[in-house]
Amino acid sequence: MADGSRDAWWKDAICYQIYPASFMDSNGDGLGDIPGILSKIDYLKDLGIDVVWVSPIKVDMGYDISDYEKVYPPYGTVKDMEDLIEACHQRGMKIILDLVINHTSDQHAWFKESRSSKDNPKRDWYIWRPPRYAEDGTRLPPTNWRSYFSGSTWEFDEHTGEYYLHLFAKEQPDLNWENEETRNAIYDSAMRFWLDKGVDGFRVDCVNMYSKGVEFKDAPIVDPRFYEQPAWLYYANGPRIHEFLREMNEKVLNHYGAVTVGELPHTPDPNKVLQYVRASEKQLSMVFQFDIVDIGQGREHKYHFQEWKLPLLKGIVAKWQQFIEGTDGWTTVFCENHDQGRSVSRYTSDAPGDRARCAKLLSLMLCALTGTLFLYQGQEIGMVNVPRAWPIEYYRDIESVNFYRAMAARTRGDPAELDYVMRSLQILGRDNARLPMQWSAAAHAGFTECEAGPWMRVHDLYREINVERQVSEGEGSVLGFWKRMIRFRKEHADVLVHGAFEAFAMEDESTFVFGKRAGGKRAAVVLNFTGDEQAVALPEYGGLEFKVGNYDDAAELERRAEERGGTRTLRPWEGRLYLASC
Repeated sequence: MADGSRDAWWKDAICYQIYPASFMDSNGDGLGDIPGILSKIDYLKDLGIDVVWVSPIKVDMGYDISDYEKVYPPYGTVKDMEDLIEACHQRGMKIILDLVINHTSDQHAWFKESRSSKDNPKRDWYIWRPPRYAEDGTRLPPTNWRSYFSGSTWEFDEHTGEYYLHLFAKEQPDLNWENEETRNAIYDSAMRFWLDKGVDGFRVDCVNMYSKGVEFKDAPIVDPRFYEQPAWLYYANGPRIHEFLREMNEKVLNHYGAVTVGELPHTPDPNKVLQYVRASEKQLSMVFQFDIVDIGQGREHKYHFQEWKLPLLKGIVAKWQQFIEGTDGWTTVFCENHDQGRSVSRYTSDAPGDRARCAKLLSLMLCALTGTLFLYQGQEIGMVNVPRAWPIEYYRDIESVNFYRAMAARTRGDPAELDYVMRSLQILGRDNARLPMQWSAAAHAGFTECEAGPWMRVHDLYREINVERQVSEGEGSVLGFWKRMIRFRKEHADVLVHGAFEAFAMEDESTFVFGKRAGGKRAAVVLNFTGDEQAVALPEYGGLEFKVGNYDDAAELERRAEERGGTRTLRPWEGRLYLASC
């Protein structure tokens, strides 16, 4: 783990996540690849990116690892990755990779050995349990745990007569971290191999799921319609998780000065999160806390969309901005990734007349928050969710498709129920983030020259929302605004990246007002999250001067006499940022 002091390089960094399958296709096969990423490396440098995060390159589009020391052939080769690492470093950028070590592919050599017989030396490298039986003799899984992709977490193996655990797809058996030999093999194959090639760290996939304990109990029944029940309370934040992470640092990460950002779901308590990110704990540099991207998800299943109001979002932002104050911990800033709907569609309005302004509103908010900032590909041009009219046949994500099929079976194809499911998928589904990157108005959004088209349908709006068009529009575009805000964030990193957060009028359902404090410097941000005009009061910091807004004429309005004092009238989806020095 890298140094946890205030001047650790990764605290001020702007990170950009790439989902390889959908970023850029270099060879015309319809699938994005590593040479495609390399062809756009100067685009990322020009955007102001400091760290390139490449999602898995190794059947869940890369999270199904069959060999940690190879690259998924359609993406390229290890030599391609070496070239990409060198290209990043030549431009003063760093590169991190996904570290997927909760599970492997069922095609990994380790698992093939493990399932070959009960007495194989690698049998205990994975989690195997015998079946249990109902009173009528029906064979049952060891527990009623539900996997993330629907159905049981247990898959029966006919050859050995036992079940293996898979929290995700059945093709992704979970590794047994209780076995020290397994852990050491992971450190060598999944970590040292790539660190020796020059990668600067890892985004650590489902980092709090390695320790599952040794007891396997049935989960409480929260959805009686299903046999399988959510069971994260038994497999997340287990009894040895902190021990495992300290060992990982001591044996591997500390020797390379590698940065780590952990994926930390099911951990709403800030005190428990601090156990992972305090520098003195020597575990993780920072984590992604998912409250903000979980907004709107249902209790029984994430794809049961629930309406929400702005105070919920404001409370979440405040919670994860303030939890590190007075500690040696650190936090992250993000609202998109490869597993979520697009932020413009989820938190604002993606209507034609609103979407560009809303994308800028979110940029202004994010760039003023404390922590390491992460962007997801396409966020910088304001990409939006799939059209509502798309049928399930256009969806490719295994989680979404499996859930739709399960609900269709359980409701016997009830049109109203399935319409609700499709509406939920259109808002929350992972496919929203996995549509091909929109580079131009050319065929297939300039993503591929494959005549048959890309692996997944491009968005219907690619001719209106694309990089080439926004480059030609300059600073007035969403892309131009992001470049401006990234520069501004770096120029005022003392207060924007490192400042203490203060929220105002938290119960207001229309506007979000917050301040930042660092020494004698102050920043204030006012945001209108509605399509109507709203009056807002600036924080009483004194000496605030307008600096940036998402309306071109905001500076002129600030000069008008009627807006003297602490009150401002914000137009629909308007945001403004102010600075002051005491």
